[in-house]
Amino acid sequence: MLTSKTGIYNKKAKGFTLLELLVVIFILSVITALVMPSFYGIGEGKLKSETGRIASLLRYLNDTAISRKETYFLKLNLDTKTAMWNTPEGERSEKFDSLLNISTTSTKNVSKGEIILFFSPLGLQENLMITLKDNDKTMSVSFNPLSGRTKILASNQ
Repeated sequence: MLTSKTGIYNKKAKGFTLLELLVVIFILSVITALVMPSFYGIGEGKLKSETGRIASLLRYLNDTAISRKETYFLKLNLDTKTAMWNTPEGERSEKFDSLLNISTTSTKNVSKGEIILFFSPLGLQENLMITLKDNDKTMSVSFNPLSGRTKILASNQ
């Protein structure tokens, strides 16, 4: 401690100045403004991702069955929201949290239980629509057996 001639102690103040606090708050607000828009569409991104993976899986199984002249299956369980399929490399499975229902020409609209699709050397033999839903967003994958193409359809409910 130092004393001056007037008897007042001189000591250095500890802490932040108002200017330093304002600069930190400004930097944090700029970072928040840049990062928050990327979090806005996270749920929709997951739905789009799952829809794209299902569309890709349908095309893969159909094309593989035709090119290898073998039969492959796709087993979709709507209760556990899982898909299991066989490939030339063996069986695989994946969970699709947004899986809602499946509609085919023969089974109409199925929202519970399990459905098995067979991809023969002639491809899948019926029209197929797989619907996925996450919160208020709904997306569907449509499969055309004549062309072997998939189409992704989006709708808000």
